[in-house]
Amino acid sequence: MNARERRTARHQPPSPEAARPRRRKDPITVDQVVDTALGIVATEGYDALTMRRLSAALDTGPASLYAHVVNKADLDELLIGRLCARLTLPAPDPAAWREQLRAVCEELRDQYLKYPGISRAALAMAPTDLETLRVSEGMLAVLLTAGVAPLRAAWAIDALLLYVAAYCLELSVAHRRAEQGDAVWPADQDELVRRIAALPAASFPHTTRHAAELTSGTGHDRFDFTVGLMIDGLA
Repeated sequence: MNARERRTARHQPPSPEAARPRRRKDPITVDQVVDTALGIVATEGYDALTMRRLSAALDTGPASLYAHVVNKADLDELLIGRLCARLTLPAPDPAAWREQLRAVCEELRDQYLKYPGISRAALAMAPTDLETLRVSEGMLAVLLTAGVAPLRAAWAIDALLLYVAAYCLELSVAHRRAEQGDAVWPADQDELVRRIAALPAASFPHTTRHAAELTSGTGHDRFDFTVGLMIDGLA
């Protein structure tokens, strides 16, 4: 079975034959590839993850690696699928659908943030991995049970997942810049307020007046606000 056939097989439900013990154990498995790739991202960031870097970490040559993954896009799909496999999906409850949807988004956010920059791998990805599809299936079930129309539900899931990925990516970029001493904004919020408030009031009347509001929020306050705004808009 070549790499592309392996990729296709991963997207199919497990068959009884797949559960049988294999007669021959490969030196490297897909799980080992994913584990090693996640380890690189956790310690060095997603930008450091290349096929060459991964091959070196596995102490193997590119040929052995490509026997398990087709290319970097295939690896990205495996990584996001692994993170999605860790999410707990609720049994749809029409009385608590907002809280359930928010909880899934928060879990995914927390998984992304464990691996700096990895949410970039989820952008522009056509979901075919079974675990990734499991998450969208669970979110769709929650929304449909709540009475949301199928098209609105489908687009809402896409928007929510896109926002979660973008939010986490922005945080990873900000943290990387801070580590490199190249932060765009002052780390101190009071200093940022002072800079904004010092703008010419004639040109920026609203910005200077509401400098505190524009720079407010700690932790995941803005994430909670935005996800809540999107979910409430579906009611």
